[in-house]
Amino acid sequence: MAAKNHEVACDYFLNNPDSVFYPLTDEEKKELFNNHICTVYKKGEIIFKEGDKPAGLICLANGKVKIFKEGVGGREQIVRMASPLGFIGYRALFAEQNYSGSAVALEDSVVCILEREPLYKVMRANANLTMRMMKKMATELGISNTRTVSLTQKHIRGRLAESLLLLVDTYGLEEDGKTIKAYLSREDLANLSNMTTSNAIRTLSTFASESLITLDGRKISILDMKKLERVSDMG
Repeated sequence: MAAKNHEVACDYFLNNPDSVFYPLTDEEKKELFNNHICTVYKKGEIIFKEGDKPAGLICLANGKVKIFKEGVGGREQIVRMASPLGFIGYRALFAEQNYSGSAVALEDSVVCILEREPLYKVMRANANLTMRMMKKMATELGISNTRTVSLTQKHIRGRLAESLLLLVDTYGLEEDGKTIKAYLSREDLANLSNMTTSNAIRTLSTFASESLITLDGRKISILDMKKLERVSDMG
């Protein structure tokens, strides 16, 4: 990636109105801008592996990323999906621990790593930034806690319906207002929903036969959002 494009990616993350960094002063943004590295990851490339040591705060400027843990028999469990303006691997950074999971690009993605000490310097000087970051992380922790309960207590239909709604909340819909803006493999959908791939395939087919969704390869369109929400709520 050219240096100019690196600058565009970092500038987007620091100056987007929806970014936690947007209200910073020009000097504070300059401090972070001068101490960052931006990298392009192709679809399927590993951003970090379980056991790696964080070098800084990883910010997703563009693309989609899955964070997962490897379980028994090498089976993946997707624990979180990241979208642009989101953070990746922040728990390990602030806990001063190694990563407890791995992150992989689901499509071509750009990540910017804000170096640890310059970031801490700005956070110590700007309590409002620290509070905004805490709020963002606490919100994600709440979603994670809810997901943990759902994945252990809901039946297969409820789990898959919830995962589809999570993808809608995280990535939104295409211009047609129906197609989810995330084209996951059946295996990834299964790993997101804590089920086998074969169960995910069968349940998707059932949803399609009930006119809840339509399937076109990896494209999934929601036909009846309210009914899908009821399936999720009923578990």
